[in-house]
Amino acid sequence: MTSNAARMEPGDPCTFVVFGAMGDLTKRKLLPALYNLQGNGLLPRQFAFIGVARRPLDDGAYREYAAAAARELAADPAGRAAQPDFTQRVHYVKGDFEDPATFAALATALAHTAREHGATGNAIFYLATPPSEFAVIARGLAGAGLTREENGWRRVVIEKPFGHDLESARTLNRELTAILSENQIFRIDHYLGKETVQNLLVFRLANGIFEPIWNRRYVDHVQITVAEELGVEGRGGYYEQAGAIRDLVQNHMLQLLSLVAMEPPSTLSPEAVRNEKVKVLDAIRSMEPEQVLRDAVRGQYGAGQIGGSSVPAYRAEPGVSPSSRTETFAAMKLMVENWRWAGVPFYLRSGKRLAARNTQISIQFRRPPLLLFEEAGVDQIEPNRLDILIQPEEAISISMKAKRPGPTIVLEPVKLQFNYAGFGPQPPATGYERLLHDVILGDPELFHRADLVEASWRIVMPVLDVWSTLPAREFPNYASGSWGPASAAELLARDGRHWVNPG
Repeated sequence: MTSNAARMEPGDPCTFVVFGAMGDLTKRKLLPALYNLQGNGLLPRQFAFIGVARRPLDDGAYREYAAAAARELAADPAGRAAQPDFTQRVHYVKGDFEDPATFAALATALAHTAREHGATGNAIFYLATPPSEFAVIARGLAGAGLTREENGWRRVVIEKPFGHDLESARTLNRELTAILSENQIFRIDHYLGKETVQNLLVFRLANGIFEPIWNRRYVDHVQITVAEELGVEGRGGYYEQAGAIRDLVQNHMLQLLSLVAMEPPSTLSPEAVRNEKVKVLDAIRSMEPEQVLRDAVRGQYGAGQIGGSSVPAYRAEPGVSPSSRTETFAAMKLMVENWRWAGVPFYLRSGKRLAARNTQISIQFRRPPLLLFEEAGVDQIEPNRLDILIQPEEAISISMKAKRPGPTIVLEPVKLQFNYAGFGPQPPATGYERLLHDVILGDPELFHRADLVEASWRIVMPVLDVWSTLPAREFPNYASGSWGPASAAELLARDGRHWVNPG
């Protein structure tokens, strides 16, 4: 694993190539993140950037585009102070991704950046394109000899979705690994770049009071919530093909589950950590159809109120069918069937147009016995709960009980809380800085491996199959501004539990 000292270093000289250089992801995330890294001294001095897209531009025009993105979106002052130096290292290649001439021109541009900027033969190819282009671009790179690591390393970064079902994920993995070795492929998930997510292992394993109770003997259940106030925000066409499970549950949420439930790795090397995450997903048994009907819930938002303003129903959003059966909410109960977690349910829920924006992991511990407090008239003791808040607030809190001052025993809930704001002001960031820096360093820990992707799809496929066979008839079934359909609350109520909502 990359050491802490090395992590503060810029990494090897390289050229960063982006396919889809005129897209929203490049403008809003990648270019500003690279400017921010430059401003913080975390880009190599021998660094260059090549944008590849179909639009007819030259280096000068694209440099103006990149500079405008930095002025608008990079951190201030770090990103803007770095702007002139960075911008002079920006180049552009026009071409179609299916045309071999595009990759020949890219090879020429790479040779140029190696000479002009000292970027050597190391190159990162970031595919900021629709998934349908991934294999096409990989084949084009291989055909031009650009994936060979003869004079330096070559790495390919792809964005989710990694397939739209298990079979397409396997096909994509086969296509990519026929051209590239697994250690050349970086499947990026921006959720794993969040500070609180990265802190999960440190919190568990660097504090001796938690690991001994992180198991079925002391934990009653675990909840993972990814709630959004926003609707589909103009992405109705995409969301109609995706839905809540493909958009968030299959990737982000199962990754969070694996980090919570994994065994301590033998070392903190990237492969050791990823091996333990795969073992967790492998321990989740695929649901039978009748289990899907019992333990998986779907919903679609109707009109309602968010922040005091009226918002439309999902079916009234642009690009959405007026009779859409696509789920904008999904909840499910999963069991990790291994020695540590047998019998402990993991409840997952994700939805759009919910009452608050909130990503949170809640570990609820078992109730203590009442024997000591019954004579004092205490008829119920709420269990202790550990909440790991990921967004919008980044914090960790523990709910406990204390005695209210006075002559009688009156229990009061109290919280022990740590907030990341306590570390002081943090530099503005896009959320991609850590991940792009890791690609430059060659550290794959926060990226999906092929077996992780396929294991995640295996878990959700029975739910998707049943839901496609039995389309929902009651949509929309929750109002915007609520916490989802009533059946989601019933999913936990059957087990004598309830969802943890903010506040």
